Amino acid sequence: MRMWINIFLKLFFLLTPFFVLSMFLAMTSGWERRARRILAIRITAAVVVLCGGLLLFGEYVFSIFGITIDAFRVGAGVLLFLSGLSLSRGEIARPAGDEHDIAVVPMAMPITVGPATTGALLVMGGEITLVREKLVVGSALLAAIFCVGFLLYLAGEVERHISRTGLSILSRLTGLILASMAAQMIFEGIRGLMKNPGVFGG
Repeated sequence: MRMWINIFLKLFFLLTPFFVLSMFLAMTSGWERRARRILAIRITAAVVVLCGGLLLFGEYVFSIFGITIDAFRVGAGVLLFLSGLSLSRGEIARPAGDEHDIAVVPMAMPITVGPATTGALLVMGGEITLVREKLVVGSALLAAIFCVGFLLYLAGEVERHISRTGLSILSRLTGLILASMAAQMIFEGIRGLMKNPGVFGG
């Protein structure tokens, strides 16, 4: 159970829920409550499909392109660190979108599932091989996505209780957590590469 909770928390923060919520509120400003909730459901469904695909096919991506998990872990860690740094400093770019078609682009991708999240999920998908592990990670991923979707579904209520300033503070804290996760990912990748010097062509 502890393992499931750890994976859930890691995936939850990986999806940058408070930044996503801030973007959702900004891009649906003036929308009716029902329209916002319908959009939240559509975004959640799109994120489930995107993240599920990345997690399931991560192993095949590495085999097709001949990339080691450790090398990809370093690259994904760098992206995740940059995303976390930008998020903690409030410098994430805010892409524009058509209010009638923003569920998949840009809300699901790249706002919720950006390059750093993509890389991290591919690494995670490449690491798990046992059916039990896939069930644990898959269920934790679904729970994390549904929690983010629930935040979006109750966006108006959350905004009234926390305020935009509160969301900004939470987004910056999320950035710090992501930067720490990225540092750990990079360290593990470098350690794995050093144990296998053949990858450097020596």
